[in-house]
Amino acid sequence: MSSWNDLLKGKVALVTGASRGIGRSDALALAEAGADVIVTDILLESDESSEQEAEKFGPMAQVMQSTDVVYTNQTVQEIEQMGRRSKAYKMDVTNQEQVKEVVNKVVEEFGQIDILVNNAGTLDHISQIELQRDEFWERDFNVNVTGAYHCTKAVWPYMKNQGGGSIINMSSVAGTLGGFGQASYSATKGALLSFTKSMALEGARHHINVNAIIPGIIDTESFRLGNPEMNERMINRTAFKKPGKPEDISNAITFLVSDKAAYITGVGLQVSGGIELFTF
Repeated sequence: MSSWNDLLKGKVALVTGASRGIGRSDALALAEAGADVIVTDILLESDESSEQEAEKFGPMAQVMQSTDVVYTNQTVQEIEQMGRRSKAYKMDVTNQEQVKEVVNKVVEEFGQIDILVNNAGTLDHISQIELQRDEFWERDFNVNVTGAYHCTKAVWPYMKNQGGGSIINMSSVAGTLGGFGQASYSATKGALLSFTKSMALEGARHHINVNAIIPGIIDTESFRLGNPEMNERMINRTAFKKPGKPEDISNAITFLVSDKAAYITGVGLQVSGGIELFTF
C-alpha cells in the first residue's frame, strides 16, 4: 500500500489560479504527494505586464498584484525543492487559444497530463442585484465557468488517449446555499456543480474522474480582505466556529485525484466546517 508521500508518484498535475491562496496550497500538496506540478496564473512575479493583467480582472487581482501577494514562481521553486518537476505559465483561462497552447506545451515537456484543478476564480463582485455590474457578471461567468470549460476541453483529448485522468472543479457553499449580494458568484459556483456531473458522465467511459470541491469559509489572503464583522458572522455559522485552512481543501483534492478515490466521480465534496448544517 502506498504512503501519502508517493500517492501521486508519476503523475503530472496542472493547477489554475495558483499564485496564492487555495490554488497555491493545492499545487504544493499535489507535489508533496509525488506529482510534478504546473503552476498557472494571470499574475507572475517576473511579468512586467502583471499590472495591466490585474486591471483587466478587477479589484481583487489589483490588490494582490499591488501588494506583492503573488507567489507563482516561488511556488515552482518550493515544488522543485521537493524533488519534483515544476514550471510556471502565465495563463488566462478566459483565453481559449492560450489555454490550448499551455496544455500542449505541458504535454510536450512533461509527457502527459493526469490531473487538472480548475481553481482560477473571481470573488470580488459583491452587491445587491440592483447594483450588480453587468461587466462583472460577464467576467465572473467567463472566468469561473467558461474558464473551467476551456481548461477541461483542452486536457480532455490527452486524458482520453492516455486512458484516464482526474479533474477537480472548485465550487463554493455560495453555489449550494446562495449568497446575499453574490448573485454572479453563487450562480457561477452552482453552474460548476452541474458541469461537474455532466463531465463525470462523459468521462466515466474514458476513466476520467470529475469531481467538485465545495469550500466553506477558508482563511486565505482574499478572505482577510473582507469586512471583519461579516467574516465573523460567517465563521460563527460554521459548526466548528472557525475558518478552514487552505490545506483542508488541498488535502481533500489530493485524495480525490488519487487512485484511492478511483470509484468516486460526479460528487460535490463539502469541505466547509459544517456551515451548511442547521447551527444555532
